[in-house]
Amino acid sequence: MNQNPGIIGKKIGMTQIFDDKGEVIRVTVVQGGCVVLGKRTLEKDKYSALILGLGERKEKSTKKPVLGFIKKAGQTPKRWIKEMRCSAEHAAKYEVGQKVALDGIFEAGQIVDAQGTSRGRGFTGVVRKWGFAGGVSSHGTHEYFRHGGSIGTNMTPGRTLPGLKMPGQYGNETVSMLNIRVAKLILEDDLVLIEGAVPGPDGGLVVIRGAVKKKNAGKKKA
Repeated sequence: MNQNPGIIGKKIGMTQIFDDKGEVIRVTVVQGGCVVLGKRTLEKDKYSALILGLGERKEKSTKKPVLGFIKKAGQTPKRWIKEMRCSAEHAAKYEVGQKVALDGIFEAGQIVDAQGTSRGRGFTGVVRKWGFAGGVSSHGTHEYFRHGGSIGTNMTPGRTLPGLKMPGQYGNETVSMLNIRVAKLILEDDLVLIEGAVPGPDGGLVVIRGAVKKKNAGKKKA
């Protein structure tokens, strides 16, 4: 489990910037500015975590138990609330109601992991879902241009094997991009610019943490 320091953010979209050499870097812009709504401690909860909130929502659209929890923290209702495991030392740096500053978590050039929910595409066929080529469109073929072909076997074992690529629900899944680089921080606007693509549609929730598979990537340098 990745317990490196991180934030929750809103994916704004993609753009490009120029580095010191004048080369184009394609980046994803993520809006930070999350607030600490609560904490989990080893003494009370047997683990350490920060409960972060981001975005605004109407009070009448918020469930009463959640609304009571948020008001106890002295905050307005949040669109997204997410608990993020972390070390006890990291959790001790923040108080309830405090804004998580980007420069206290990340720095330009740091390797991070980004996690989001992919865009839901509903029920799709094998050509779109798995990239099948489809059938031939000549020699009298009709009605079977985008089918997947045979799904069975011969007498042995005489059944459809599990894990076969078939039509079905596509998208709306949790996707993680590992070992991507922070290109730039725009602190006055709470923006993180990350090289390359980040999962999810524009306006979706993104979780960004220090990379779990890179040594010391989750630790901000002094």
